[in-house]
Amino acid sequence: MAKSPAQAGTTVYRALMFVVVSIFAGVLVAGLFIPFAGMAGAATKAVSSGMEHIPAELETPPQSERSRVLLANGEVLATFWEENRIYVPLAEMNPNMAKAQIAIEDHRFYEHGALDVRATLRALVRNTSGSGGTQGGSSLTQQYVKMVQIESAKISGDDAGIKKAQERTMSRKIQELRFAIALEKRLTKDEILERYLNIAYYGDGAYGVQSAAHHYFNTSAKDLTLDQAALLAGLVQNPTATDPIRNTVIALDRRNVVLNRMAELQVITPEEANEAKKVGWDPGKVQRFPNGCVGTRYPFLCDYVKRSLEKMPALGNTPDERLNTLKRGGLTIETEIDPRTQDAAQASIDKVLDPKDPVISTMTMIQPGTGLILAMAQNRPVMGDNGAAGETYYNYAVGGSLSDNDMGGAEGYQAGSTFKPFAAAAALELGMSPSKSYNAAASMEFGGQRFKTCSGRERLVGDWTVKNSTGVNGQMDMYRAMAYSVNTYFVQLIRDAGGCETTKMAQKMGVKLGSKGDIVEEFNAKPSFVLGSAEITPLSLTEAYATFAARGKHCEPIVLKRIVDKDGREVPVPDANCRQVMEPEVADGMNSILQNVMSGTGRPATIPGGYPQAGKTGTIDANQAVWFTGYTPEVAGVAMIAIDKTHPFWENRSRPTLKGLRLPASRYYMSGSGGGDAGQDIYRPSMSAALQGKPKTKFNQISSQVRDGKQVSIPSVSGMSPERAKATLEDAGFTVGRTTRHASSPAGTYLGISQTGSAALGSTIYLVYSAGPQPRPQPTTAPPASRPPASQPPAGQPPASQPPAQQPPAQQPPAQQPPAQQPPGQGGQPPGQGDQPPGQQNPGG
Repeated sequence: MAKSPAQAGTTVYRALMFVVVSIFAGVLVAGLFIPFAGMAGAATKAVSSGMEHIPAELETPPQSERSRVLLANGEVLATFWEENRIYVPLAEMNPNMAKAQIAIEDHRFYEHGALDVRATLRALVRNTSGSGGTQGGSSLTQQYVKMVQIESAKISGDDAGIKKAQERTMSRKIQELRFAIALEKRLTKDEILERYLNIAYYGDGAYGVQSAAHHYFNTSAKDLTLDQAALLAGLVQNPTATDPIRNTVIALDRRNVVLNRMAELQVITPEEANEAKKVGWDPGKVQRFPNGCVGTRYPFLCDYVKRSLEKMPALGNTPDERLNTLKRGGLTIETEIDPRTQDAAQASIDKVLDPKDPVISTMTMIQPGTGLILAMAQNRPVMGDNGAAGETYYNYAVGGSLSDNDMGGAEGYQAGSTFKPFAAAAALELGMSPSKSYNAAASMEFGGQRFKTCSGRERLVGDWTVKNSTGVNGQMDMYRAMAYSVNTYFVQLIRDAGGCETTKMAQKMGVKLGSKGDIVEEFNAKPSFVLGSAEITPLSLTEAYATFAARGKHCEPIVLKRIVDKDGREVPVPDANCRQVMEPEVADGMNSILQNVMSGTGRPATIPGGYPQAGKTGTIDANQAVWFTGYTPEVAGVAMIAIDKTHPFWENRSRPTLKGLRLPASRYYMSGSGGGDAGQDIYRPSMSAALQGKPKTKFNQISSQVRDGKQVSIPSVSGMSPERAKATLEDAGFTVGRTTRHASSPAGTYLGISQTGSAALGSTIYLVYSAGPQPRPQPTTAPPASRPPASQPPAGQPPASQPPAQQPPAQQPPAQQPPAQQPPGQGGQPPGQGDQPPGQQNPGG
């Protein structure tokens, strides 16, 4: 049958193209192997010129692999990846996988070099014949080179490099081939095949055979069946179009093409191919790979781990580099997160609060002496953007973007009277005795008084009335004042011990503001600091109380235990930077004082089981937040409930308060008590679980040195005015009171001070004024009343060397029994009432 002119023309065209292609291929191959010797002709010179600028070696960095975060029990908490890949050796893959991939991509892989000339010529003829469609001629090694170039560009964030590696140009093919030739000189065929099967993209986020096997079939590379291996091998050419999840029919058709090709090449028998074709696709076996923290068991602890890693210099010079290492470095990240403790803390919150309630609650626990975070729970445990369902992206226990240490938090919270121990610790460190006594009246005006700050003593401008509301008033020492959270006692204490020393104590123990700024600079001149006016992060308060528990050793919170890279090398993790920030004896004194709280306002939060324990309640202004902070030598914990100021529930309430509120979602009734709401219902069950199996270690006894205080000389004030004498004594660390005694001088005449020599730092020295001459006794016929012994002065006439009877010097702590008008176990006290000077807050218990 004669050919038509069109057919004849096509035949001639193909013949001519075959000649052209053959000549080009010969020149190309010659140029590759004999690059620059004896070449002639324009085409040869062009190829040779291009080759001069191509490096002979291809850099093959380690393939990106996903990283894993492990809990303390070895369970995987989260994975991070840019490309979801798990590298496995060729020996750990089922032989069917290698056979299927070679059959469909490069069946002569083990027979040719870097370039399969036969396949290249066939592809060139087909692609230039005009018969429709294109055909690839790249060898498996060339394909691997292309994948490496794309991967390297991704790692470095080079978008232009990614695009260039995918260009369909002759220059790129020349470069690809030269790299392939060099690669085959350096690596064996099996090594190239292993790398290919691990780097190849198999669709739907799965890189490498191991991840693909798990993703599509919930199996491993070593357990792949023939039909599964054929399906995966068929995906590489076009992983999107042949994705079995979205295009099942197309994927199975492509799989059958692979099986037919394997049978044609006699890699398998036709019978094996037919049996494999009968297997259907089971979408129920598809496994999703979580990427990041959303949806994990503990998303906010996970996020804390991630943010900690982003601050590690060992993972890169910048946060972006460190994140890239996390997502591509194949790290195994071991943590000390104990699921049992974390679950207990979360369960304690979940039992009383609902995520949809208009409050924020946290429970955090730290191991004293190591800084290890044992638990970090909150009443909104699901990470997400559905606010109506109680989801959030904020970790309420830590600092946020407005703070100096952004760890994904929202804001800070006032912590009420949990700050009183910082003033007490500052006082003990200075040398004051815990027996330091003040007359802590039910209501006191502090406006105009001179408070000790970092700049010296400064007079408080304006009025500031502070009130107590636990029913405990009058003369008392530090033990009783702490046990019943007496506001007026501790305002006097910060006045004398100093706002500078108190804020520095809080700072070195780890307290961190929820906003930017230095806590000492911002609050040393604000005596309301002792009542918890600073907005701080709950985790940092746990960190501070853990310092008391560790006898003055402060450790920064840590969650990372060990990091190993893909090659098994350890990556150094930051330690807790533990260091002694106060003398152990001072911490022992504080532990002695804070143990008494558990028989006062902290009684409801007492951990059962006979554990030695200490703590402090905290309630802020208008009962808008309630706290309990406590510890044993083994575990420190802080529970907090605060109103959520962003919640619409509070919009039409002029003075939001938790006291007497029944929460709308959980129906939990809030008493507004630190010892009850936060302590009894969240802290106590959480700590009980955390302490299971731990020893009941006792606190060290308070030393006589701390108990008695530091003895210092009383400065001479002879010849000074009362005002000058008062200032001199205060500057020397003494409290100054006023008393009178009968004298020949007119009433009101300043006589001097009550004692000289030395006294315990912080003791009360009295300015003595004349009460006028002793009145003469009235004549009477009745027998005279019995008189006091000659060694004692008449009533109302204390000797100049002693303080007056109504204001005795500091004594040993009295027995800590609640007063009759104070029912035991009522939690933290509400705030003092009254006016506040500018810049002052007046939260309470």
